[in-house]
Amino acid sequence: MTQVKQTILRYSLGSNLIIYSIRVLIGFLLGFVIYKEFPEFPTVWTMISIFLVISPDEKDSEQLAIDRTKSNFIGSAIGLICYTLKASEFWMMFIGIFSAIIICKLLNILAVARTAMVAIVIVLVHEQEIHTYMGALERFISVTLGCFIGLIITLSTRRLIYNLRVKVGLIKPSELGE
Repeated sequence: MTQVKQTILRYSLGSNLIIYSIRVLIGFLLGFVIYKEFPEFPTVWTMISIFLVISPDEKDSEQLAIDRTKSNFIGSAIGLICYTLKASEFWMMFIGIFSAIIICKLLNILAVARTAMVAIVIVLVHEQEIHTYMGALERFISVTLGCFIGLIITLSTRRLIYNLRVKVGLIKPSELGE
């Protein structure tokens, strides 16, 4: 490997900003393709959920992505359940947010409870003319899909980045960045 190429790799692989930017751009590209391919569904929430899962901090990126995915799934599932309540939108959200806080606390992921609350709002918010259970279900699927895409991007790039960092000598093979 040439000295210039190795220097470029060292600076780019050593930068959490560059790694985060690459992950977000991959997520954006995947989310945008889904958004364009399925315009009849609320897939903009997929893209937003991808961004919510990907973390700029490389050190905790894997665990944070897993916790945010759990939190998003919990929030969107609670939102879907709350949608069935015979209550106003305000009370559905209120009950959902309170439930998310309790569940996230019980699962020891309270630090990412705000992600669950965002998912609740996404699932429960509706356009006045499209207030159907199917709409809530589509938003639930969109949020869940986005979370899994963000998680897959984080997990797959983490291993790749680790291997490249070892190869260019930024870290020793035993350092996983934990």
